[in-house]
Amino acid sequence: MAGAPTVSLPELRSLLASGRARLFDVRSREEAAAGTIPGALNIPVSELESALQMEPAAFQALYSAEKPKLEDEHLIFFCQMGKRGLQATQLARSLGYTGYGEVWLLAGR
Repeated sequence: MAGAPTVSLPELRSLLASGRARLFDVRSREEAAAGTIPGALNIPVSELESALQMEPAAFQALYSAEKPKLEDEHLIFFCQMGKRGLQATQLARSLGYTGYGEVWLLAGR
């Protein structure tokens, strides 16, 4: 899909190994419960806008994770096929987040 940067699987592995990536699974809770990338934070795309606009303490309380900062690099959103990942990437961009990418497929490439 055009309009968003992508992250290849080797790049993702490198970013995760270095601890420089924040990984967001934007699929439904049911999909994420069936399996996700270890370390990913599940925020369904339907709640992402409100989540990214929360105060940091409220985000922490709801998601048990630190809220990403606008300037954080390597915010990576993924879903099953790419559509919701693209929506999440565009949403983050519209809210002023500058460090974002997208992983197209959850499984195997």
